[in-house]
Amino acid sequence: MEPQRPSLKPAAASLSLGQYHISEEYGFLLQNPLMPLLDCRFLKGHRERRLAHLVLAAITMGFVWQEGETQPQKVLPRSLAIPFVEVSRNLGLPPILVHSDLVLTNWTKRNPEGPWEISNLETIVSFPGGESLRAFILVTVLVEKAAAPGIKALVQGVDAVLQHSQDTLLQALQQVRLSIQDITRTLAQMHDYVDPDIFYTVIRLFLSGWKDNPAMPVGLVYEGVATEPLRYSGGSAAQSSVLQAFDEFLGIQHCKGSVGFLHRMRDYMPPSHKAFLEDLHSAPSLRDHILTSGAGSCLIAYNQCVEALVELRSYHINVVARYIISAAAKARSRMPSHPSPHAPEDRGTGGTAVLSFLKSVREKTVEAILHPCA
Repeated sequence: MEPQRPSLKPAAASLSLGQYHISEEYGFLLQNPLMPLLDCRFLKGHRERRLAHLVLAAITMGFVWQEGETQPQKVLPRSLAIPFVEVSRNLGLPPILVHSDLVLTNWTKRNPEGPWEISNLETIVSFPGGESLRAFILVTVLVEKAAAPGIKALVQGVDAVLQHSQDTLLQALQQVRLSIQDITRTLAQMHDYVDPDIFYTVIRLFLSGWKDNPAMPVGLVYEGVATEPLRYSGGSAAQSSVLQAFDEFLGIQHCKGSVGFLHRMRDYMPPSHKAFLEDLHSAPSLRDHILTSGAGSCLIAYNQCVEALVELRSYHINVVARYIISAAAKARSRMPSHPSPHAPEDRGTGGTAVLSFLKSVREKTVEAILHPCA
């Protein structure tokens, strides 16, 4: 005899399909599955809006580039465009994936008490690129973390100038140098974890925008928001506030073309971070203070900061040469008879001529080294 299956709960007098979310008319089908527009009013505070911007941006990039760079989507559906633009306006950010999404918001620790190492970090949102994408994001997270003591030291340095405290200023400059050197060491992990071919052929595409991009010359229509296409730059390291903060504190003056691009990238930063850069710019001149104070130890420490920044920018040029210039040449060699009409290999995801830009900012950094008056 077949054993009876035990009953886990008392028998009901009758069954009701509704209690099982089953429809008499549609059966197991979900009736009218199309949901109303996402409502940003339910987001509570700055942190939730930042996370929402990350998620909506990642969905947008995946949608636009789903068919590759030769067939980008031209219209963002209203169900995505309207809430994305709304949360972007609330945050003061553009409706596209930016550095503050991909990196600043997109990390979590596996073990909250564990070390700041790539093995103990994980991304929150991802898209094609596998382990190379994960590492690209998380190494950049570690770069931002390495910058944190230096950013704190900038504030201490500004206060020291205001208070004419040479000892405090010297300590702040020494910490800035150490932080910049730590950034360079951290950036080197990119070579350990990120495959240049995957970065160039896969990851780069999903970071690309619709401004200064031949693949999308007129931009992207945000349905329900504007009838004309809108144009926004893709993700760029220039959207990080770190190097611009060091430049402002150290008083490094870039050429007109570079300044224009760097300042435009500030519109892709959280407004509070942009305001921090502007306030650093408005602070008393560190260079003037050092030259007029006669504090030789501070002058030496200042120049060591600048030299460390030159080394970082030189290393960044080498990274870009490997992951964009060399990778582009390798990609072309694999399909010599069908070159891509939409991927100028010397341009970064932000749309700038990347090598000439990086070399220019490095040269201007070298020029910032102070020479004591005879």
